Amino acid sequence: MAKLIKLIDTSRCTACRGCQVACKNWNRNPAGKIERFKGNYQTRKDTNAVTYTIVKMDEYVDPVNGLQWLFRKHQCMHCEDPACMDVCPRQAYSKTDWGATIHDPDRCIGCQYCTYACPWHVPKYFKKEDIVTKCTLCADRVQAGLDKGSFKDYPLEGWPEGGTDGFPASGTPRELATYVPACVKTCPAGALAFGDRDKLMARAEARVAKLVEEGYRDANIYGRSEMGGLSVVYILSFKPEVYGLPADPKVPGQIAAWKNIIQPYFGWLIPLALGASALSFVTTRLLKKAEEISPEEGGNE
Repeated sequence: MAKLIKLIDTSRCTACRGCQVACKNWNRNPAGKIERFKGNYQTRKDTNAVTYTIVKMDEYVDPVNGLQWLFRKHQCMHCEDPACMDVCPRQAYSKTDWGATIHDPDRCIGCQYCTYACPWHVPKYFKKEDIVTKCTLCADRVQAGLDKGSFKDYPLEGWPEGGTDGFPASGTPRELATYVPACVKTCPAGALAFGDRDKLMARAEARVAKLVEEGYRDANIYGRSEMGGLSVVYILSFKPEVYGLPADPKVPGQIAAWKNIIQPYFGWLIPLALGASALSFVTTRLLKKAEEISPEEGGNE
């Protein structure tokens, strides 16, 4: 099966946050606790257990283009080689054939290893239910379309050179977006697209070339190869660090040690530790007993 991706053109995002509302609506998540205003127009500092996506806002002074007000939709990246799946002791994570990283709440025990392993710290702990939660890439919607044979890349034609209102070119039926992520269907600025990875990568390359022509010399594609390749790919006008994205995302060293050294032998480590503890107890008692026996009490030198 062809790999599918969500392509986010940050240069077209207007920070309307319609994607946040659509995500809440589809996942039936509550609004959550209101955060205090701290001088930033973001509705939240980060995603949380009931908010799977937010629009991040950053100010950046570019030497060529001056002050830039940057917007970036943030959510799970759905890595091709997900660290969350590698470290989970309960196998609560899995990958779909087309690219989504799925979390099974019924298997989750709330250990939060996935949160610490993720380079973007996306999975968030839901204390009320003692589990972690994250963006699903609307896998239920997408899979329903694939199963019915009704899934189509969206927008089909004209993205991002669509209608003047930012929507796809006329003649592209919006009802075909039923089977794509809710945020993609909702975006009024044409900043989001969903479909075949190769097709959208070609569009991303064309868009980056256009941005370079317009003076954005550091324009790039983020997600082509990071963590094995991401199913959420960005078109960035500036370097990833400007948007708060790690240029070379990696799994923390201690997590890598857990995944590669400790976890594979975890089933053996418990009985070995118990055996060592028992042996230590016995030998300590014997040595103590030997020390208590003196020559006057019948012992031999």
